[in-house]
Amino acid sequence: MVTNLAEQLRQGTTKSHSMAENVSFVKSFLSGVVDKKSYRTLVANLFFVYSAIEEEMYKNKDSISVSPIYFDQLNRKKSLEKDLLYYYGPDWKSIVKPSTITQMYVDRIHEIGNHQPELLISHAYTRYMGDLSGGQILKNIAKNAMQLSGDEGTEFYVFRDIKNDKEFKQMYRKALDSISVTEDQVNLIISEANVAFNLNMKMFQELNSNIVKIMLMLLSNTINNFRNRI
Repeated sequence: MVTNLAEQLRQGTTKSHSMAENVSFVKSFLSGVVDKKSYRTLVANLFFVYSAIEEEMYKNKDSISVSPIYFDQLNRKKSLEKDLLYYYGPDWKSIVKPSTITQMYVDRIHEIGNHQPELLISHAYTRYMGDLSGGQILKNIAKNAMQLSGDEGTEFYVFRDIKNDKEFKQMYRKALDSISVTEDQVNLIISEANVAFNLNMKMFQELNSNIVKIMLMLLSNTINNFRNRI
């Protein structure tokens, strides 16, 4: 049985992780260009993704593959609901809908939850560890770019039940390593983690058109300001 699942997952998704960081929406976000309309659409899409992950994780929480990494303090659904209330108002449930790619993502999660629950490891690892690793940085970028105060609009990044991110991630890696899996299962889990990264990339790419519009608008404003000084 394999005992270094955490490290194998890290190494096996390095390329996908790098590719995800180079999607235009992500690069623009990291550079401080955040469009509120695009961001709230992302929040809505993530709500559907996390609803699916958390439903299937809960349903399979007693299985030998999911039980070691089932931590309800990681759950993001309620935090995302608060953000959706902020961005869309009290009627958000009747307004938000998953994008085409998001629906594919959701369907995939439910499919494996029903038939291959060990692959939920891949989706939990991809999303939650990413949230914990870069969450605070992304939160500060979003707050500065959209001029938000407190935690309004950024509840998604706030893990109130986790006191120390670093210690929790270490515990999570040990929990991953405690899962009894064969080499064949590890290969499937790594493959599914790369599928998860790919679905996230496609979800980000759906937002690219708005980012392009923003960049063109910023360029136009710069040109106009330059002309006005001549």
